[in-house]
Amino acid sequence: MYNDPFINILPSLDVHGYTADMVVVPVDEFINDNIKLGKEKIVVIHGKGEGILRQKINNHFKRDKRVKKMYVYGSNLALTIIELNK
Repeated sequence: MYNDPFINILPSLDVHGYTADMVVVPVDEFINDNIKLGKEKIVVIHGKGEGILRQKINNHFKRDKRVKKMYVYGSNLALTIIELNK
C-alpha cells in the first residue's frame, strides 16, 4: 500500500469514490468497529483532490467523543489518522 510500515499496520478504510454526503456513514461504522476491536489508531484514505472528503470527515468527527485526535499524516494530504478514545 504505502512505503511506510506505520501506515501499513494500522486498520484502514479507503473512501475514494464516496461523495461528501455519503462518506460519514462508512467512517462512522469504521470507528465503531475499531473501538470494539480495541484499536487506538485508524487510517482513513480519502485522496488529495480538492480536499472535499478530508474536510467533510474532519468537520463531522472533530467533536465526536469517540475521537481523541485527528490529523493529516505528515505531508501526505491523502490520509487522515484518527486516534480513538477507549
